[in-house]
Amino acid sequence: MLSSNPFAELSGSIAPIVIQTYVVIMILLVVGGTLFDVVHKKSATYFFNNWRAAKKRGTKPVSAGATASLAIQTAVVEGLTSGEFCNPRRRIAHLLTMYGFVAYVITTVIMVFWYPTTATPTPAIVPLLWYIGALLVCLGGDWFWFFIRVDVVAEGHSRFRLIRADLFILSLLASTTLGLIWAYVQSTGSGWSSVFLGLYLLATTILFGSIPWSKFAHMFYKPAAAFQKRIAQADGSRSNLPAPADQPEIFGTAREQPRHY
Repeated sequence: MLSSNPFAELSGSIAPIVIQTYVVIMILLVVGGTLFDVVHKKSATYFFNNWRAAKKRGTKPVSAGATASLAIQTAVVEGLTSGEFCNPRRRIAHLLTMYGFVAYVITTVIMVFWYPTTATPTPAIVPLLWYIGALLVCLGGDWFWFFIRVDVVAEGHSRFRLIRADLFILSLLASTTLGLIWAYVQSTGSGWSSVFLGLYLLATTILFGSIPWSKFAHMFYKPAAAFQKRIAQADGSRSNLPAPADQPEIFGTAREQPRHY
């Protein structure tokens, strides 16, 4: 099963063009939803206004070379390794989810557009990475949801308490989990495959169609905000914050280690 392309097997009952059209619509929903989110919340306006204000407060010029270096550091530290998370458990959970989601999305596109039918054999590594990516999302996402969430750990709320901010992680977990179940059921030839396919498509549509109301677009904002923070530290504006104190920061107490953020 792990080396089988589930979308190619689906082509026996649904034309590949239908599956490809659905994926294109999901991509357009991501682009359109993100742009709507930027315009509606005026995120770009705030970002550039804050950038200009920070430049005026800066006490040191930042050269083009230094700016490029800071951009690379942002991409490596905040982008590739999620260095903004102080809590190692949350950082690992985030990395599992992030890299799993990237592998899951990329391999889905490859299988749907490059190997849409069983007539074109899919390299075994591609569906294997699809399964591994989905499993990593489930592992990191469930770990975050049940054991790391701030409102559960720090504020004592129920693990089953739902708010709108949870829409992204829950729809993501539903999409990957149902995708794995559908692929397995389809491989067994069970009549339930159509049911799980419908649930999988529903969860995926909610994931990509709810961007204006979920935290999906944050994955595009965070690198820009992290880069601006590095620039503010380099030019001396420090985001309009006071200079660091001489005494080092101490998190937690002698009786309890920090685990909230």
